[in-house]
Order: sequence, then C-alpha cells, then structure tokens
Amino acid sequence: MSTPSHRVVVIGGGYAGTLAANRLRAHPGIDITLVNPRPEFVERIRLHQLVAGTGEATAGYDTLLGEGVRLVVDSATRIETATRTVRLASGEALHYDHVVYAVGSTGAIPASVPGAAEYAFDVAELESARRLRAGLEELAPDAPVTVVGGGLTGVETAAELAEQGRKVTLVCGRALAPSLSEPGRRSTARWLTRHGVAVIEGATVREVRRDAVVFDDGGVRASALTIWAAGFGVPGLAAASGLRTDALGRLLTDETLTSLDDERVVAAGDAAAPSGQPLRMSCQAAAPLGARAADTVLSRVAGAAPALIDLAFVGSCVSLGRHAGVRQFARKDDTATNLYFDGRVAAMYKEFTCRFAMSRIRREARRPGSATWFKGGPRSDAALR
Repeated sequence: MSTPSHRVVVIGGGYAGTLAANRLRAHPGIDITLVNPRPEFVERIRLHQLVAGTGEATAGYDTLLGEGVRLVVDSATRIETATRTVRLASGEALHYDHVVYAVGSTGAIPASVPGAAEYAFDVAELESARRLRAGLEELAPDAPVTVVGGGLTGVETAAELAEQGRKVTLVCGRALAPSLSEPGRRSTARWLTRHGVAVIEGATVREVRRDAVVFDDGGVRASALTIWAAGFGVPGLAAASGLRTDALGRLLTDETLTSLDDERVVAAGDAAAPSGQPLRMSCQAAAPLGARAADTVLSRVAGAAPALIDLAFVGSCVSLGRHAGVRQFARKDDTATNLYFDGRVAAMYKEFTCRFAMSRIRREARRPGSATWFKGGPRSDAALR
C-alpha cells in the first residue's frame, strides 16, 4: 500500500513562495499546490523599469516551477485552520496538511491623505505599475511628475524616469535614501541632481490633487502625475483567517517561521513577522525565508525539530537609471557601513542581482535544496528587542 501524500498549499507565488514550492520537492511524498492570483511571476524589483518602459517585469511559471508543483491561478480568501482548508475566491477549497503563507506585500497609498487614493499611482504591484506606465505615456514629455517616498523604491522610480527625460520631483519624508550610508546618499544625490531631479527632503505631502501636490506647510507644487512610493502594506488574509498579526498585518511567528496560533501554518517573505520583529521587506530576505519555511515544513513532516532563522544581510543596491547605481554594504544586522561603490559597475551589479534572484528559483526547481544564503547565526535577544 502506498503512503498517502502530505499536502502542502503555498499561498503566494513571489520570490519566497515560488522558491519554497520548489524546495518542498526534496521530499517525494509531498503534494505541492502553489496558489497565486496571476498566471505569471512578477519580478517586483524590476517594476520601476516596467513603469519607465525600459524593461519588462514578468516571467512564465513554466520556466520557474519544478515538475509536480501544481499552479492554481486564484486568490486565497481564508485559511480555515480547524478544517485545514484554504478557501479561494473562485469557491474552490484546497485541503492541506501544511500551509506556507507567502502572500508578499502591497502598495500602501494612505486613505488619510486626501486625494491620494484617487489620483496617486503606486509602483508596488504589476497592475498598478501597468496603469502608471499607461498614464505616463499619455503625458507630454515635459509634464511635471512627483514621486512621493525617498526610500529605494522611490529613488529607483525617480531615477528611471529622469533618465528618460522626465521632469521629476522626489519628495522625501525624511532624508533621501535613509537606508544608505551618508557617503552612499551623497553619491545618490549627485546623480539625481545631474539628471535634473528636484529632491525635497523633510517634507510631507498632505494632499494629492489631479494636477498638484500640497505639502504640510501649505506649499503647492504642480504635478501632472503623482507616484506614491512611501511604504508598503500586506494583504489581510492572516487577520481574516483569525491568525494573530502585527500592527501592519504580517503573520506573527516564532523563529522557525511557524504561526503562533497553528504549527501547520508557516510564513515566509514580506508577510512574516518572526518574534514580532520582521526582517526588511526585500528580495534579499524573501528567498532565504522561503527556503527556511520549506525546511520547517520538511522537518515537521520528518518528525524533526525545525531550525531557527539564520540570515545575514549584506547591504543593498539601488539602480540609478540603466547606466549607474549605488552598491551599499552593510553589517549582518542590516545597518549600513561607509563602504559602497557606485557608477556603471554598481549598475552591472544590480542587474546581476536581479538575474540571480530568478536563476536561484530555477536552480531550486532543478535541484531542490540547492539554494544557499549568507548566514549570521540565529537572531540574538538583543536583535529582537
């Protein structure tokens, strides 16, 4: 008599979920279903290129998923832990023995800012990025564009548009690119200035109008199109399923990425909050967390104790158009050092990291368990405070 398959449903087909689904194939007795609302994989770290018309940001799952992983194009609406069922928008129900919760993150246009939801575009998801690209194509080349948000997403979007000749204003609520070191920020600022980007630091947009933005001091600046790149949110699936979350809505887990409410639910990527202290939302963290989540499931299937999170950050890389960038080095706890390099070499490095993110998923499809990452040891009590 054959042994029944262990059913695992992976919710979310981004960097974390797709790698996790492939890694689960290391156990031949696992039946793997990947649920994703789109039939194509979204390279989120290339969405600013899609917006500017300098590149595309999707890939076919047929090139990414290993044999035996079933793709269901649908949206999960609820995880019913009592019956071990994932309910889908189509009405279908998927029964599971374990769930990998990898729903990722979303744009976060605040309802508290009048006009933002109505007039601003975000660049965090494929559909909104496509709408933004269409909106830009309707604008005159010299029409003023405002990017709200001075983090890496905002910087990359502003730079990409400026290199295409757009007249761009970048509004930073705090400093420009606060995750970079001071030398790295100065390099970024020099490039933006050379390419005509007006950088406004320490300013808050309190209202978005059809043709302008209004600042907290009452100042008004013309804006034919406004892009909101200030922060991210997460889908509400965990909270809707009665699972405990942090204030943003990320699933609360222990250091093995296991839900505090149900050991059959394991989280990965941007939507996970291990010990209430989530890692930075990034592709750099998503893939290792996806691998670790899969390993936690595999350990539980084998009756073994799962390992703790063991991930070291190595810095970040911001593209400045297609021909320049800044590669910032960091300590393993993600605090920036003063070491960086910039220019064309940094642009080449950024392109390498984008390609590597996809090649790692494909390699995991061919050789489950092959993905590796920089490790810094389990997180200390001090790091979690």
